[in-house]
Amino acid sequence: MQAHTAPDLGGADRRPGEVPLMLAMAFRAMSDHLHARLSELGREPLRPAHGYAFRYLADHPAATTVDLASHLGVTKQSASKTVTELADWGYLQRRPHPTDRRAQVLRLTDRGQEYLRLADQLWSESEQQWAELIGADRLDAIHHDLRAYLDQLPGGHPAGLRPVW
Repeated sequence: MQAHTAPDLGGADRRPGEVPLMLAMAFRAMSDHLHARLSELGREPLRPAHGYAFRYLADHPAATTVDLASHLGVTKQSASKTVTELADWGYLQRRPHPTDRRAQVLRLTDRGQEYLRLADQLWSESEQQWAELIGADRLDAIHHDLRAYLDQLPGGHPAGLRPVW
């Protein structure tokens, strides 16, 4: 029986599987920075699931709880809990669905849109810190390379921004 050998990945200081782990660690560090900044600003410490919901609802103004659940990869009950939290905090509103009396259309409120803009600003701060460390041209190259990888995934375009749970 022939032993399986790992492919040559280039640099001698890089182990197989290390890049995905480092990407996850970098995302976690950037997320922690975002939440620390939100705390400094006296804002609610929304969970990552809330952020994914905000992004989806911003891009899908006629979405329902079922649509959100499908996008997040969670049960309808879990999505309903997230919707209730965001509605109770004034970030989204529920309106009657125009054709389905059982469903409601979910829309971000002005407060929800403002929170999303703040999150964008804070994510930008993290990117700026990274650019200052490695150079804007290298950060642009990373962005380009990640986009190229995501665009070639099976089935064409990736599913979109969704949680990594």
